[in-house]
Amino acid sequence: MAEQLALHGGSPVRATTLPYARQTIEESDVQAVAAALRSDWLTTGPLVAAFERAIAAAVEAKHAVAVNSGTAALHAAVFAAEIGAGDEVVTSPLTFAASGNAVLYLGGTPVFADVRPDTLNLDPAAVEPVITARTRAVLTVDFAGQPSDLDALGALARGRGLTLIEDAAHALGATLRGRPLGGIADLTTFSFHPAKAITTGEGGMVTTGRDDLAARLRRFRNHGLETDFRERAAAGAPYSPMVDLGYNYRLTDLQCALGLAQLGRLDAFVKRRGEIAERYAAALADQRALRIPAVTSQGRHGWHIFPVLLEIEQLTVGRDTVLAALRAEGIGVTVHYVPVYWHPYYAARGYRRGLCPHAEAVYERLVTLPLFPAMTDRDVDDVVAALAKVLGYYAR
Repeated sequence: MAEQLALHGGSPVRATTLPYARQTIEESDVQAVAAALRSDWLTTGPLVAAFERAIAAAVEAKHAVAVNSGTAALHAAVFAAEIGAGDEVVTSPLTFAASGNAVLYLGGTPVFADVRPDTLNLDPAAVEPVITARTRAVLTVDFAGQPSDLDALGALARGRGLTLIEDAAHALGATLRGRPLGGIADLTTFSFHPAKAITTGEGGMVTTGRDDLAARLRRFRNHGLETDFRERAAAGAPYSPMVDLGYNYRLTDLQCALGLAQLGRLDAFVKRRGEIAERYAAALADQRALRIPAVTSQGRHGWHIFPVLLEIEQLTVGRDTVLAALRAEGIGVTVHYVPVYWHPYYAARGYRRGLCPHAEAVYERLVTLPLFPAMTDRDVDDVVAALAKVLGYYAR
């Protein structure tokens, strides 16, 4: 007889909930921020440039431009690509809404191409048919931390004169054939939200190898001004000409102090994420009620999240009931992501269901398991035990 679920009054696997993600803050992080607080600069100071240089070196890019969120990074990248009214950008539907929203902010039109059913990354074969005379860029997403097929997408973009933008919010520390993500696409964006590989509280970065794009990014994050406060002060200039319509997307020295401290542990963080993913994969290999998205052998996975796909045909209930049951067991599962164009805002603008069949089918089965560097092996075992308990209870 199947063990009674916590959802039905049984004892949960865990007494306290294990979240799906959590930041790792150590005393060295606290000391770095405290030192910044005692300095002469709280914002637009030397730590911003230092953090940018450190990220650029880590991802082997010529330029890195800091902004105050991953969404701001996407907005800045789309601006740098000169997307405007009437322009189209092909992107993935299996992502956070910000990937598509960044195109809308500038008057462009997101065009959604389907994902590969194995890796869940944007499918280059689905991108080409939706390119039109109005297409100006391809914005790919490294889902869960797995590198996109940048070779195929890059060749497609170059052949059509398009800008390739990579949303690598999930993938800082990931590599493709030995090259870090961040120096391959024309523009690459990162997020430093607490759930990500390293954190600045909130924050983002755009990397590029092109001087002209970097200059546009720097103006955009600072009201469209040609120079920042420190540059004006050094030159004795009374003001800076505003040449673009930009935003106040600056990242503070306080946040960059935290980012620099965290960046020194990036490799350790990504290594531990990979160990947790391997433990999950081994423990769940024989679980017939779910499957794990394919992992290619061409690079290092960032493992921002660990998604699994339920084999609904093997269960007597749908995904949402499984989510509720796992949460009752103390496992903080969630879902990444509802297809972007299913959101009411997009539906009201004419996007219809059925655009991307693979992404839509995947959504109905997706469950994101907890994964963060501070998780113990016992934590992983609790997740596996809860999955076995819930999926066994609902097995056909």
